[in-house]
Amino acid sequence: MVTRCAPAPSAWAPFKYRAFTVLWTATVISNIGTGMNTVGASWLMTTLAPDPFMVALVQVATMAPAFVLALPSGALADIFDRRRLLLAVNGLMALVAATLAALVAIGWINTASLLLCTFLLGTGAAFISPAWLSIVPQLVPRPTLGQAIVVNSMGINVSRAIGPALAGVLIVGLGFVAPFTVNALSFMVIASALAWWRPTVAASSALPAEGVGEAIRNGLRYALHSAPLRATLVRGVAFFLFASAYWALLPVIAKDSLGGGARLYGVLMGCVGVGAVLGALLLPRVKPRLGTHGTVVAGSLGTALVLAVFSLIANPYAAALASLLGGVSWLFVLSTLQVSAQLALPNWVRARGLSIFLTLFFGSMALGSVIWGKTASVLGVDEALLIAAVGALLGIALTWRVRVGEGDVLDVAPSMHWPTPLVLLDTPQDRGPVMTAIEYRIDPADTPVFLALMAQQAQSRRRLGAIQWWIMEDAAAPGLYVEYFVEGSWLAHLRHHERVAGTDRLLQVRIYALHRGERPPAVRHLLAPPVGTTGD
Repeated sequence: MVTRCAPAPSAWAPFKYRAFTVLWTATVISNIGTGMNTVGASWLMTTLAPDPFMVALVQVATMAPAFVLALPSGALADIFDRRRLLLAVNGLMALVAATLAALVAIGWINTASLLLCTFLLGTGAAFISPAWLSIVPQLVPRPTLGQAIVVNSMGINVSRAIGPALAGVLIVGLGFVAPFTVNALSFMVIASALAWWRPTVAASSALPAEGVGEAIRNGLRYALHSAPLRATLVRGVAFFLFASAYWALLPVIAKDSLGGGARLYGVLMGCVGVGAVLGALLLPRVKPRLGTHGTVVAGSLGTALVLAVFSLIANPYAAALASLLGGVSWLFVLSTLQVSAQLALPNWVRARGLSIFLTLFFGSMALGSVIWGKTASVLGVDEALLIAAVGALLGIALTWRVRVGEGDVLDVAPSMHWPTPLVLLDTPQDRGPVMTAIEYRIDPADTPVFLALMAQQAQSRRRLGAIQWWIMEDAAAPGLYVEYFVEGSWLAHLRHHERVAGTDRLLQVRIYALHRGERPPAVRHLLAPPVGTTGD
């Protein structure tokens, strides 16, 4: 049965908001430079070391840093000011891009320096991506958030339509230094837009900020116990691991399989970008009909078909049409998964949750690039593409029951409905561990429903910081259940109070409706004795 979504806003709705429009435009310009850099680096590698494995390493150098650094960068984006972080990193990336352009201009470039500069730019992208994705909800209201993410993806692919084609023309006309120089200049455009933007200052917590290590642990804990986010991550890996074959091998396809040059490679990349723009325009009509799950499946099927076409048909015109379909399919899957991840995440953990998504995205793309590059070196490019096409179909089958989009209707905004705990003891914020005990009196007829709801409650507690959780029945008083959950410190429990969301409140209401006591369920907070008082 297809789950039908409500009609999406107009494709152009986010452009009603000035901040979004300015930052989106600057990002498109910056991404055009990045697209030119990608084409320039990949094509330059085909002249420095034409082995498919070495060409694929350019993709690895771009993607691998995000796999390693996305989690700490997501934690930093949740802890510190995201705008300032974006400004600083863009400035550093401009410096690296200028260095790469200078090395090419003076003829000192080699495979090692090319991969190093590509790696450093990928490192910058690793720090930018979670922060940038997490500021989108600050630019548009929630009803427009989904379309804003689609428009962002469209912008990236507009850049792919323009950047690669422009890079191909510039490489032929001016040499390899041109795309790298334009990329360096493009970073200054996005830095200027960020300097102009003045975001609304959100209400800050009175509690001290988390440390980076603690923030990473809390982000991982949230992802582990959020079913909608887990589903998004699983479906993403099943798609990106095989879709990476297309991106990693396209330079080799253009040069060897199709007998073309930099211009043809740029045209094919441009077709991907045009296809993604078409996908962004089609998505508001397609997604309400297919649902979130069906849209991801359709995009995955389209990608498998593209891989098969490139494997079986060595014709530039067929390759261009396949690239158009590849852009549509890529936009369908990537945008849908990003929307699914965004809507499943509250603001306090948004950058960390998105960084986990990006970690698996870049990790899957980097690993896939190595796999398909090596497979192409050993078996041939056509064979590698055909194997990837079959794998993409298997990925659909193996993850068929993993439903994405279940978080689209969740209220993840803080509800602030928990009362301030009554505390008479001296409770320094670092004192712990802390056990919270809640008593429920449940009619035997309601026990199955109660326990099912408590299983959902367990996931909620763990998402928000609990490191242990139990539900137990009193042996001397049947129907008296006690819920226990443990957190690492009193500060962690106070953060739990701030982070309880609207969805958690609705679940609590359903559970409390089953309570048969004369008063609401009794809540107790139990603290471990202060350090040094137990005789240990």
